[in-house]
Amino acid sequence: MVLLAPSPALRRSFALLLVGMLGLALAGCGYNNVPTLEEKAKAAWGEVQNQYQRRADLIPNLVETVKGYAQQEREVLTQVIEARAKATQVKVDASTITDPAKFKEYQDAQNQLSGALGRLMVTVERYPDLKSNQNFLALQSQLEGTENRVTVARRDYIQAVQAFNTEIRTFPGVIWARLFWGAKPMESFAATTGAERPPAVKF
Repeated sequence: MVLLAPSPALRRSFALLLVGMLGLALAGCGYNNVPTLEEKAKAAWGEVQNQYQRRADLIPNLVETVKGYAQQEREVLTQVIEARAKATQVKVDASTITDPAKFKEYQDAQNQLSGALGRLMVTVERYPDLKSNQNFLALQSQLEGTENRVTVARRDYIQAVQAFNTEIRTFPGVIWARLFWGAKPMESFAATTGAERPPAVKF
């Protein structure tokens, strides 16, 4: 009995079949989950930055409007301006979400800006004319809308990071994360210290 060597076409077909089966096996066991979840978390992080930038862009107009009515509130206005400058100077790139120190610096700067804005809005309560100014009302409405968008963007990011971090710490994702992707856990937002207490409002 003579055994014939398989033809080149048959060998190619067999190789393609093996590659296809390997691809299906890898896809079925979660090989692609790590990069997919990582990209979702990065996209969610991009939206957080986008909303914080929108807030920063609104602040100069808000400060100028308040200054026109409440020039004596220099200290509060200066705090807002300085907090905005610090928040926009913090360097942010893809490594920020896997570096606890950089992430904390970014979150702290944004929290300082939130606190300064809160103090400014409390100060505005002393100026009825300002509170009824159409320009101020429009800016206040935009700022409130942006704060809501920030909250939603942060929530979406937290959920995306939770899914990613769970994937790279559980089987089989932990294997793919370590052997192929070199994935590191991402940082998530934490509540601001004292957020559980309502702010004190004094006139």
